Amino acid sequence: MKEALRHAERKGLDLVEVAPQANPPVCRIIDYGKFLYEQKKKAQEARKKQTVISVKEIKLRPRTDEHDYEFKKKNAERILKEGDKVKAVIRFRGREIVHKELGRQLLDRLIADLSEVSVVEHRPKLEGYNLVAILAPKKTG
Repeated sequence: MKEALRHAERKGLDLVEVAPQANPPVCRIIDYGKFLYEQKKKAQEARKKQTVISVKEIKLRPRTDEHDYEFKKKNAERILKEGDKVKAVIRFRGREIVHKELGRQLLDRLIADLSEVSVVEHRPKLEGYNLVAILAPKKTG
């Protein structure tokens, strides 16, 4: 280790520990500033290639009218084609919760209508007064 340090100082460079967990630790004689710059560039490239998938929510009611349903379905389809996930929520108010089957039918219909562009990530589940399902875009390729 001391010999490597002396060798690095003679060349005017730094001794950088590359893999400290290895046995023995791996070191390189390089310019530390250049090493940090390259590390930052690699991290930046990795971040560029990442895609951020967000979840957009579509709210419906058990007694949603046909036109409104079609409008929301088209919106959900557009969102899925853009690559985002859709959280479909059927909100029950007051005594509507007694007719859970109406909400489930509506949600099942939405899932069936969007089956060409989506995959069900979470099956419909009742969470309090909300019936929730999450749809993810189908992988293309």
